Amino acid sequence: MSLTFFDECRKLTELLEVQEQEHITKAAELVAEGIMNGGVTQAFGSGHSYAGALEISGRAGGLIPSKTIMDPAGGMYEQFEGVGKMLGHKMMIAPNDVFFLISNSGRNPMSIELAEIIKEHGNKLIVVTALDVSKKSSSRHSNGKMLYEYADVVLDNHSIEGDAALSVAGLTTKVCGTSSFAATLLLQQTMYQAFELMIKRDFVPPVYKSANIDGGMEYNLTIEKQYADRIFHI
Repeated sequence: MSLTFFDECRKLTELLEVQEQEHITKAAELVAEGIMNGGVTQAFGSGHSYAGALEISGRAGGLIPSKTIMDPAGGMYEQFEGVGKMLGHKMMIAPNDVFFLISNSGRNPMSIELAEIIKEHGNKLIVVTALDVSKKSSSRHSNGKMLYEYADVVLDNHSIEGDAALSVAGLTTKVCGTSSFAATLLLQQTMYQAFELMIKRDFVPPVYKSANIDGGMEYNLTIEKQYADRIFHI
């Protein structure tokens, strides 16, 4: 049995370790500063990129002061201008919130409009994207900008054009996208380093315990009360 995707992911992991270490460190610094100053992390990904947002929001081992920005249409309208503005106007943005926008192409209006709103508020923005692919692509927004241009830090997932990375004999299209795997590595390592930074600065980060271990749910509910007005609002 071929384990080709395993091999591809091993190569990608080594590439990310070398190429993205500095950017991960910068992103972790933004997260740590934001949380220590009373902010929350907010993460958005349209379509399949929503999986990346879920990696760092509302899950065991992640920050309690965190939330996903949910696209009710699941990415159906990400290519149309104005939709991101409508969603962005419903967001609650506080001064120390740190945002993650995850988009493989970085060319669609929805994420670009959210980025505009975030930067208008003066908040820090971390973008996860396929940087080389994005730089070679054209924007679908009338302003001509790509998502990475708004970022304080770019985490490059190093995926190829079209995302799918592997060939199968008999198929004319490639299979098995790598962007979700890469996003998980980049985002979780960013959070790990942010936790380390907070502890070094004598700040204990509020982290979710698994609700499936004894006492986990009670622990989480106690801390969630401190952030309820932020994390349970779009």
